[in-house]
Amino acid sequence: MTWMPFLCLATGFFIGIRNLTERTLKIIDGIINIALVVLMLTIGMNIGINDSVMSNLYSIGLNCLAISLCAIAFSVLFTIIAEKTVLPLEKLRGKLLLESININSEIDISQEEKSKASLLIWIMPISIVIGVIFGYFMMPHLLIFILDYLLIGSLIILYVSVGISLGSNRKVFKYIRILGFRVIYISIAILLGSLVGGFIAGTLLGVPLHTSIMSASGMSYYSLTGAYMTQVYGIEAGTYGFVVNVMREFFTVLLLPLLIRISTGSPIASGAAGNMDTMLVPVTKFVGVELGLVTLITGVILTFAVPFLLPALYGLFS
Repeated sequence: MTWMPFLCLATGFFIGIRNLTERTLKIIDGIINIALVVLMLTIGMNIGINDSVMSNLYSIGLNCLAISLCAIAFSVLFTIIAEKTVLPLEKLRGKLLLESININSEIDISQEEKSKASLLIWIMPISIVIGVIFGYFMMPHLLIFILDYLLIGSLIILYVSVGISLGSNRKVFKYIRILGFRVIYISIAILLGSLVGGFIAGTLLGVPLHTSIMSASGMSYYSLTGAYMTQVYGIEAGTYGFVVNVMREFFTVLLLPLLIRISTGSPIASGAAGNMDTMLVPVTKFVGVELGLVTLITGVILTFAVPFLLPALYGLFS
């Protein structure tokens, strides 16, 4: 599991750089969505068949809540430090206003894309719940071995899909050139804040550090984090990986009015990897369309960082 993600990422990247047609990308997107649903059902069934996890769901949920909030808090703190030192976002907003550059002029966030993202937000947790119910009440013990194959297969598809996105999403480099390379510091601040938040929460709660740090390092990328941690550490750790990052998205939306009062970059910090897709529209509404590109770039960088970060942390803790 240390080398497999990198092999899949490389395979996907070489597929992605081949200038795929719109139709091909739509087919790939459909395959990814099916894999995501299968993955969520599989994680749910793994939770349902595990008596230890089912009996401790309440305490696991509280721990996940604390880890998620801690990761958000330290991401916000580190981002504020970056804003005060290397990247004043309000000055950047002025520059973008003068040059008439904003998310709407660069990317068409269509109503169809918004509705697709909203639909996926609902489908993922519903699939998990269905999986838990099926695993707990109806899963035949003779078929439990199939779950491992479903998990590995879904994980491979997810990693390859990230590689394809990385290969085909070359516009982000253009945006970085427009905004200046210092915009990357925001992503670094969010990543470091998430790791520190996971470490502190795990230490205070008595949760194994590999579980708390790796789940916090998912930075809203719940599907991949939950699947990877389930594969390498088992379903209890995988439950942390999934729930912590689902909660991060939930609390981002809930806390946006408060976060924007703290600093301009705080909503971006909380959204983290989710800023590439589900969090892009709500966060942009609060930070403004001029800084929407900063939100997008941050999300893209962190989304592509997570598949590299998880196996690196696994190697570190092993």
